Parts: sequence; structure tokens; C-alpha cells
Amino acid sequence: MANVTVIPAKPRQEMNGLEATAKLRVCAYCRVSTDNEEQLSSYEAQVSHYTEYIKRNPEWTYGGIFADEGISGANTKKRVEFNRMIEDCMAGKIDIVITKSISRFARNTLDTLQYVR
Repeated sequence: MANVTVIPAKPRQEMNGLEATAKLRVCAYCRVSTDNEEQLSSYEAQVSHYTEYIKRNPEWTYGGIFADEGISGANTKKRVEFNRMIEDCMAGKIDIVITKSISRFARNTLDTLQYVR
């Protein structure tokens, strides 16, 4: 039988220097890699879903939707919204990023790990 180590969550007052009463600033990142009709439908569904999902949570403050339409995940240079989101995260303006799949960040594993950290 495997050993399981439980790592308790940090108390809310210790997270990112926020006070216990502060709401978490949450945003979403949406991206589709082509502009075909099926993916554009997915893109619109992602934007709509995450906007409602974030706004519905009373413990969150809506931090916006960052969305790149019809842009490949192979390179981040042309993804204006992704780069703007990362800048806001680094500046402490966003606490949590929600996305459909971590592969939305980058197709390259090393790039993905860099952005997640």
C-alpha cells in the first residue's frame, strides 16, 4: 500500500499577502488554435462559461477574460492576451487563472512549466 502525504492548504490570510476577507482576483484564459467554425463556437462557449463561472462565485472578484482567437499554442510571441495576462499575474493583479486545459498555455512542456510557476 502506498503512503499518502496530506499537505494542508494555507490559511486564507497567508495567500499572496491578502487579508482573510479579501476576495481572490480570478481570470480565465481562453484560446483556440484555428479560426474554423467549430473552434470559434468552442471559443465563444469558453468565454461565456468562464465569465459566468467567475462572476457567480461570491468569494471571487472578476479579473477578466484573456482570450486569443485562432492562434497556435506553439509560440507565445503572437498571443497578445496571454502575454498581457502573464504580466498582470506577475504584477500581483491576478490570484488565480482558470483555463479549459493547461495545454492552452503552451504546447511545449518546458514553456508550460515556466508560466505555471
